[in-house]
Amino acid sequence: MSAEKIVSTGVNDLPPLATPEKREEVSLSGRVDINILLNRARKVKEKETRANFVFGGLTICLIFIVGLILSF
Repeated sequence: MSAEKIVSTGVNDLPPLATPEKREEVSLSGRVDINILLNRARKVKEKETRANFVFGGLTICLIFIVGLILSF
């Protein structure tokens, strides 16, 4: 067993990290705007509702297709 050191001599070709763009208003006073929080919660709820509709639709389609296959 030899204790060899592995030294990486390659150049790291990763792109520099970009700072994220400001998506919502942020107050500098340290207070939280309740409207921003409510809008964010509504967006999350809307995404969850869409996902539920998609999964429900896929489930109904799957049941319909299996019913068609079993009927023959």
